[in-house]
Amino acid sequence: MARDVLPRALTAAFVAASGLLALPAASASAAPCSDVEVIFARGTTEAPGVGGIGQSFVDAVRSKVAPKSVSVYAVNYPASTDFPTGVIGINDASAHIQSTAANCPNTKMVLGGYSQGAAVIGFVTADEIPAGSPAGAPSPMPLSVADHVAAVALFGKPSPKFMSAVEEPTVTIGPAYAAKLTDLCVPGDPVCSDGGSVANHGRYVPTGLVDQAAAFAAARV
Repeated sequence: MARDVLPRALTAAFVAASGLLALPAASASAAPCSDVEVIFARGTTEAPGVGGIGQSFVDAVRSKVAPKSVSVYAVNYPASTDFPTGVIGINDASAHIQSTAANCPNTKMVLGGYSQGAAVIGFVTADEIPAGSPAGAPSPMPLSVADHVAAVALFGKPSPKFMSAVEEPTVTIGPAYAAKLTDLCVPGDPVCSDGGSVANHGRYVPTGLVDQAAAFAAARV
């Protein structure tokens, strides 16, 4: 990948704002099959786990669906500035979602991602492998899997402009998931919009968008 083509402002927003939100991994429920499972992909440079936005989203979902049990799965991938490695997360999330659908058919899954993680989760829903995808991209999930996914919540999903700059395909949500999607972008977030301040990429909690997404998901589980 040619890193010299990256617009500095976009890269700074993607990396700096994501990295400031790192939190430890969320603990998964001990129950083999929970009522709800949140599967979340963290943003670039956040520590392994669900990240800051992810943890706030998990906490909000738990509070809104109680007393239902909620387990958490943190998508396992590098979340580095070597963006083609995001395919590792796509493979990991796809395998886990399909396993949960098969082994816990009554569990309602909520998919979520922040920043690079939003791109990862977006690609997981695709109904075809996008042109220009990195080597190793998985085949689309069977359509039947979508019946087990109650909601998809994306925060700061990289725009087509950003994805073009990092020489990756545009994130397109598969039609089986489009009606279950809430795709949120803080106004002036340069990762998901045409411009603005780097600081806006980290403002999904104070602007109320995380709580809004949790309410969206809770209404569907």
